[in-house]
Amino acid sequence: MKPMKAMKKIWAVMLSLVMAMVMVVPAFAAETKYTITAPSNDHTYEVYQIFTGDYSSSGTDDNVKVTLSNVKWGKNGTGTEGEAVSAEIITELTGTTGTDTAKLEVISKYVDLESDEFGTVTNGTPLQVPGGYYLIKDVDGALDGDENESYTLYVVEVVGDVTISPKAAVPEFNKKVQDINDTTDTDVSDWQDSADWDIGDKVPFKLTGTVASNYDNYKAYQFIFHDMESDGLTFDEESVVVKVDGEVISTGYEIVTEGLEDGCTFEVRFDDLKDIESVHAGSVITVEYESELNSNAVIGSQGNPNTAHLEFSNNPNDEQGGETGETPDDTVIVFTYKTIINKVDGEEKPLTGAAFKLEKKQEDGSYELVKEFTVEDDKTSFEFTGLDDGTYKLTETVTPSGYNTIDPIEFTITAEHDILSDNPTLTSLNGNATTGEIEFTSSTSEGSLSADVVNQSGATLPETGGMGTTIFYLLGGILVVGAGILLITRRRMSMMEDK
Repeated sequence: MKPMKAMKKIWAVMLSLVMAMVMVVPAFAAETKYTITAPSNDHTYEVYQIFTGDYSSSGTDDNVKVTLSNVKWGKNGTGTEGEAVSAEIITELTGTTGTDTAKLEVISKYVDLESDEFGTVTNGTPLQVPGGYYLIKDVDGALDGDENESYTLYVVEVVGDVTISPKAAVPEFNKKVQDINDTTDTDVSDWQDSADWDIGDKVPFKLTGTVASNYDNYKAYQFIFHDMESDGLTFDEESVVVKVDGEVISTGYEIVTEGLEDGCTFEVRFDDLKDIESVHAGSVITVEYESELNSNAVIGSQGNPNTAHLEFSNNPNDEQGGETGETPDDTVIVFTYKTIINKVDGEEKPLTGAAFKLEKKQEDGSYELVKEFTVEDDKTSFEFTGLDDGTYKLTETVTPSGYNTIDPIEFTITAEHDILSDNPTLTSLNGNATTGEIEFTSSTSEGSLSADVVNQSGATLPETGGMGTTIFYLLGGILVVGAGILLITRRRMSMMEDK
């Protein structure tokens, strides 16, 4: 039986009850039993008998008329069991209008929920009852430990055979992050489940909670965002922006960062959403904020997770809204990478005496310094950590003595990671030269791109006073000796001709 149809039946039968009180006809037939059936869930429902009576119905499901005659107090009513219910009480009940919650305020005056229930119902275990007027509720505390569950608003049924239609609902929740490639993009991406950023960047996050469809059944409603960041992220409280259905609000909530016992970095607490007039069932409440990717960031596929969940009131029968449930955790991950440059000579042996700087190309064509090294004794490897995807330029700022300076090398870092996933992972990482000569070896798990940069030794040229002078002396001596031999040979030939 659908909730609206059930309530229509309730008020229709109450109109009939007034007449039934006047025209009580003794009944000698055997008591008819009806079946209360539970829906397909894991809940246990308690059944409280307010009134008993003779049940009858006519018409179709769309226009059904039910009648409860010979109305008497039931086991759990506030009157004496078995005695007739007064016309004044029937008139009060049939005259009640408004929401289900408003009607229950009247009905609950006539049921003793401290008494032992008439019976219980679970899925697969129906309950046989005589015709009457019954209140059905979840067992108190039955949902303790069940995260994403809520209690039903008390259901009041005029029985006949009936299947319980719980009036229970839970909010929806998700957490997202945005991404950007500084080299190619001016705007961030859509909201997604993973991103990669440079260390020092402000990373945008978003929490979204959709108010439950049964919000009107509550008198008070807690709504608390819990957010837990890893060590590589630093929360910026000043960046928080809260919206209800797209409109920024500045009151009705508080940001809590201290005294938290659940391991959270911060909470955004709405102690009672009812204090915000614009909130209604289905309202979308968002919390947008930034966190800095700091020097503790984990490099590689493990990434830097950020996990959140939503706590919410889950018992509409609790006027203070203090009983709560929780949505499952939702996690996004921020990745960052590193480049390792190894300095070697022409024989691929480590070479000291060099220094480098790395710059990142921006969307406007300019370059922003990432890091610059100075010369250090015995240093042959240079590690640039906390890099995002994009285009970079590596420049040798100091060249080892006796070696030729390399031309600047420009290369790109590209990465692939799951952007829509409950468990996002880093799937690939690559580096490719766009100018210059460099070849990277990639490790996705370590988030690293490694490459050797080769310096070739310079050519040896002659110098005055050195080996060059010796060469000139040797060549000169050879020429002098050759000239002497030639002169002597000519003289001898001339003397022979004179004879």
